[in-house]
Amino acid sequence: MDTEIELKFLLSDNEVPLIPGLITQFAKTVKNQPARNLKNAYYDTPNRELRALDIGLRTRCCDSDCEQTIKLAGEVVGGLHQRPEYNLPLNSVRPDLLAFDPIIWPHGMQVGSINENLFPIFSTNFIRRTWLIETEQGSKIEVVLDKGEVVAQGQVEPISELEIELVEGTRHDLFLLADHLINLSGLRLGLYSKAARGYRLADNKPLEPNKFIGFVPLQPGATQEQALVASINYGIQFVQKHEQCYFNKPSLKTLKRIIDGVTLIRHTFRLFSDIVDKETTEQLRGEFKWLLDELVWVENAIYLKTYTSKRHAYYKKINSAPELSQVISDLKDVQPTATDIEDLFHCARYNRLILTLTRWLVDREWRQHWDQKALNAAEQPVHEVAKGFFDKDWQDLRALLPKNKALTKTDYLRLRHQLENTLLSGNCLGKLYDKELRQEFRTPWIDIVYGIYELDTLSYLMQLCRGQDSEALRDIQTWLEKKADFLVSAMEQSRDVSVNGLPYWR
Repeated sequence: MDTEIELKFLLSDNEVPLIPGLITQFAKTVKNQPARNLKNAYYDTPNRELRALDIGLRTRCCDSDCEQTIKLAGEVVGGLHQRPEYNLPLNSVRPDLLAFDPIIWPHGMQVGSINENLFPIFSTNFIRRTWLIETEQGSKIEVVLDKGEVVAQGQVEPISELEIELVEGTRHDLFLLADHLINLSGLRLGLYSKAARGYRLADNKPLEPNKFIGFVPLQPGATQEQALVASINYGIQFVQKHEQCYFNKPSLKTLKRIIDGVTLIRHTFRLFSDIVDKETTEQLRGEFKWLLDELVWVENAIYLKTYTSKRHAYYKKINSAPELSQVISDLKDVQPTATDIEDLFHCARYNRLILTLTRWLVDREWRQHWDQKALNAAEQPVHEVAKGFFDKDWQDLRALLPKNKALTKTDYLRLRHQLENTLLSGNCLGKLYDKELRQEFRTPWIDIVYGIYELDTLSYLMQLCRGQDSEALRDIQTWLEKKADFLVSAMEQSRDVSVNGLPYWR
């Protein structure tokens, strides 16, 4: 058995000729191996039983040599992929699961039945160029460049990938090489394997953006440290998934999901402050702030698009004032283009941020500043401290929600940050509790958050109207203020119901 430890990158055609030079600059020695034409077929049952177990079964032929490969469930952190892999010579036209050592299979897997029902699902065919390099520190790393295509159900997707795999030595050198490579524009870390892409193509299930941030999957009995790892890894993959969704189909809402993922990661640092010293995340927090600043325009852009849509109730009113329509049109014209955003996700600073966070997570860098108190906290079951986390957030929130005081528009806008933090704690740890109770408690608060978003929109539109010497704009501003007052009244009713609800963690 081998365990792959590799980093995967996606690159554009313009960068392909530059790869050999970059490798030579980095390495002590380089061995350039002959290019190979690899023909691969991936097998599963009609019910995708292997896929359900996160097992990949592949046959590969190059010239007259063929082999079959099993990849078992592993771990993906950022662009770092780690999976157990088993290879055997292929002696027939189809793979044979029974040829592998039975000890490798998950408990309860019906190997014989699956073996009888295997058939090819999709294929990947590509030219592979390989370099074996040795670093100054003595590590050996295989660098692989694949150019070709994934084919399934008559559909084709291009493959243009660079993979660096640790053959011998330390992960440190693998990350150093990755850091060297990401100086190349047009290259970014890749989350999805060829197999994952092939299954989506074969099953006609394109990658779709999430509607919500969702909940971090936590195992029963998870410790605080395990919950930290799960939350950060969830956040990285959430960001990378939506980065890919944006390349597939640019959308403002997809960019908002990237912002959500970054916000979840930053909140996780705060939530687990007992075991994560601020000093270990200072650089990361600074870089995430930079990224959020680069995307700070997205929310207003969503507002403008939503409220000037012909399907929206505000459309006719807003368009009754040509001056406002022109201001909105001018604002849309100066928004970054899809090409600008793709350049952001290709830039070295963004990819170095994802790479640095990946390394921070893989190397458990937060442990560098641990004392005995932090060690004890890390080993404590997270369900024992989750109630305390939620209670603190809830107390901070209730301090902003005095029972006998009617809240104004300004009060609600000021409430946004604390309410979002309270809900994010639920995204990190809510899986520990009953789903129905959790949903019943969170729903009215989520409604209030969406109300705050709409208030933000109305406030933004009012700002665009202010200071304009136009009767039509003054009329619209008055109309917007009435809409805001009506919205606050509705939110107050939701608040009366919400504050009396029984918290699901108690």
